Amino acid sequence: MGRVQPRCREHSGAHGLSDRTTNVGEASLSRALSIQGRVLRALLLREVITRFGRHNLGVLWLFGEPMLFTIGVMTLWIVSGLSHSSNLPITAFAITGYSSVLLWRNCATRSGGAIQANINLLYHRNVRVIDLFLTRILIEIAGASASFAILSIIFISLGLMSPPVDILLVLSGWLMLAWFGAALALVIGAGTAYSEIVERLWHPAAYLLFPLSGAAFMVEWLPMHLRQPVLVLPMVHGVEMLRAGYFGNAVRTHFDASYMAIVCLLLTLLGLFLARDAGRRVEVR
Repeated sequence: MGRVQPRCREHSGAHGLSDRTTNVGEASLSRALSIQGRVLRALLLREVITRFGRHNLGVLWLFGEPMLFTIGVMTLWIVSGLSHSSNLPITAFAITGYSSVLLWRNCATRSGGAIQANINLLYHRNVRVIDLFLTRILIEIAGASASFAILSIIFISLGLMSPPVDILLVLSGWLMLAWFGAALALVIGAGTAYSEIVERLWHPAAYLLFPLSGAAFMVEWLPMHLRQPVLVLPMVHGVEMLRAGYFGNAVRTHFDASYMAIVCLLLTLLGLFLARDAGRRVEVR
């Protein structure tokens, strides 16, 4: 029995030490998350005020600007008598198409100049390069999402477009496009820390990707030999998911959610790696 008691005390001590270590770890994680939340909140407020100001419409431009762009493109499509090989309503087709482009394109474009525009903020100990990217990504996703939702509600209420057939599929497609936009933004934004050429090349690339993104066509309308090359682009799968949720069986859609998820995951990992290395490069300067 004399040997049993020390073992029990030793086990109890180890267990107590483990509990204390766990509590300390949880407290440190909780504190880190709290600090991260305050940093992002401060950066978000600063970015919104810097971009949209405190007067006139102010923060309303966050979703008002993409709404105007989307309505403008939709109007041009209607006035030009754009015809499709399907009887899909032009209003819903334009909103689902151009809103999706604004989602991923604006995320990447805004992140391209994030480091240079906020370089002075990196002198603060708790501000990191990735915080600058996350701030702009959140703003662009929020603005594009609000624009998409408000326009959909307005035009559905006016009878210019029907409600989505599968709202869950619409949300899934939108979230996948948001993920793609965020991952792409990390890669483009961090890439500018290596060379300004990255940002300069992104702008023409974004214009070239627009007609290939699925915003102005359905994959089903393309010739057979063009479908597979177009489906290499991950954003096409997201747009097809979005329209499958809106139109249901009115048109045949082509998408692979698992393929898009794999591409987004790889882009995210690459973006996080580049963002961490970009932080070191900026600190060295």
